[in-house]
Parts: sequence; C-alpha cells; structure tokens
Amino acid sequence: MFKYAVEYIKNTFNPLNVPDTLKLEAGQMVLVRTAKGEEALKVVLVNTQIAERWQKCCHTPEPFPVVRILSQRDLQTLDDIKKEEAEAFFKCKALVEQHKLVMNLVQCRITFDRRKITFYYTAPERVDFRALLKDLTQVFTRVRIDLRHIGVRDETSLMCGCGMCGRPFCCSSFLRKFGSINVKLAKDQGMPIAPGKISGTCGRLLCCLNYEYSNYIDAAKGMPPIGSSVMTPDGLGRVCYLQFLNGTVAVKLEDGKTKEFAKTDIEMVDADVNVEIDTPAITAYAEEDDTNIDIRQLEDDRNSSTGNV
Repeated sequence: MFKYAVEYIKNTFNPLNVPDTLKLEAGQMVLVRTAKGEEALKVVLVNTQIAERWQKCCHTPEPFPVVRILSQRDLQTLDDIKKEEAEAFFKCKALVEQHKLVMNLVQCRITFDRRKITFYYTAPERVDFRALLKDLTQVFTRVRIDLRHIGVRDETSLMCGCGMCGRPFCCSSFLRKFGSINVKLAKDQGMPIAPGKISGTCGRLLCCLNYEYSNYIDAAKGMPPIGSSVMTPDGLGRVCYLQFLNGTVAVKLEDGKTKEFAKTDIEMVDADVNVEIDTPAITAYAEEDDTNIDIRQLEDDRNSSTGNV
C-alpha cells in the first residue's frame, strides 16, 4: 500500500515507490524519476482511504521511483535552478520581443537534472516560433527546449492567488479540468450580469458558477417568468423578481405594493394586469466602467485552457 506521494502535475498526486532502505517523512524534498527527467518534489503523507482506493483502482496514477532524499547540497542546487529559471525567463522574453511574436511568456521550468527547460506561454492565435526556437537552442545549449502553449485559465492556475471569495483559486487548489462555462449559468442563477461580478482573475467566467447550478435549476421549477401576470392571495399582480433558494416570488400588486409569496401560493393567469414593473437590478448591467465589455468574451473558448500544464 502506498504511504507517500508527490504533487507533480497541477492538483494531481503520484504515489512513490520507496526503497526499503529509505525512510521518508512528510515535508521532505526528494528526487524522483519522471518521464520528463529527474524532478525535486515535496513528500506528502497519503490518507489511508486514498491509499486503499489506489490499491483497488485500475487507474492509479503512475508511481514514481524515489532516487534519494535531497541533501543540503541538492537543496542549494535547487535554489540555483530557481535563479536560472528566472534568468532564462527574461532571456526568452527578450527574444520574443526581438522576433515581435504575439505571445505572452508565463513561466519557465527547468528539471533538476538540467536536461529539459520548458517555457509556458499564452497566445490569442497559433504562433510560428521556429525562428525563436532556433535562437533559444543557441542560448541554451545541450538542453531540450519545450515551448508549451497554455490558455488563460491555465496561466492563472500556474500563478496561484486568491479569488474574490478570499480563498485560493479553485484551479490552483483542487480543480483538475475546466468545465465549460457560459453566461447562461449566471443569468439562470439571478446574478448581476457585469464583468466585474462574474469573472475571475483569468478574465473568464468564474468556475464556481458551475458548482450550484443544478440546485438553482431544481429550485426554479414551478417559478413564473419575470413580468408574467399572476393571481395571489392578495389579488392580481405581475412578477418583479424571483428568490430561487427561498422558493418565493415578489409580485407587484395592482395597488402598487410589492409583496413576496411562496411559489405554491400563486398561479399564472392569462390576463392583462395594468402594473408597471422596473427591470430587476439583479439582472441588469451594473454601473461599472467595464460595461462596454462584450460579455460573450468572458465565456470559455479554445484559448481558455489547453490541458498542457
């Protein structure tokens, strides 16, 4: 049964094959052998239930063999590599500007054995980087160079940070794949359709719009449309707004008063009710500086995520 693991790819843990002669502890830095080369990663203790599930599951992540625990000299080498990554990043960025390529360099990673260097970048369209790659091979000799295109959601997951909720980004903490998101999700949940309210740091719609969507759809069953004529215990009126989770409907009555009723206490009628209602603030564009942004630009598209992280 696997006792230890490492986080290798974003939010994905791989178990470790530990030699019997090696005693590991959670939090230690170890050198493991991966398909991309030798990598220095932090050891985490595997929960017993997860270990049992891995033992029974046929889709267990590939175990990594442990080469050794990092010594003080190895830790110094790791610090040197981090500095080299920063230097390589700016060298590559200068070459990108020199070739006038429309691409945004995001991050640089070098394997512990210094045999491979990966540059992550975002770009609105396909980039012809053959000339750039030729120059990079002259700058970084005797090393394999990988230029990897990622989406703006992938970029945010790499950089990490906190969302408007105050918690770490979902994409950086537990999400493995991005679900498709469109404006309809926000509209159906009665959220204000304003870019600043429904978009994240990545510039796309919030991933969390997907989390409770099914609950809102279930709660909306039996709800009358906004503006429809209804009969209430207090007489005729028109629907002003809906409280999905409370199961209540706000109705403006013919006397001008607005009251809330349970959706089971009202009935839609085919009648003209002489009542004027205002556009609900919850579905209107907020008065913000970014209201000139096309909301459709916030939806998931081919440049949102690539799965190349």
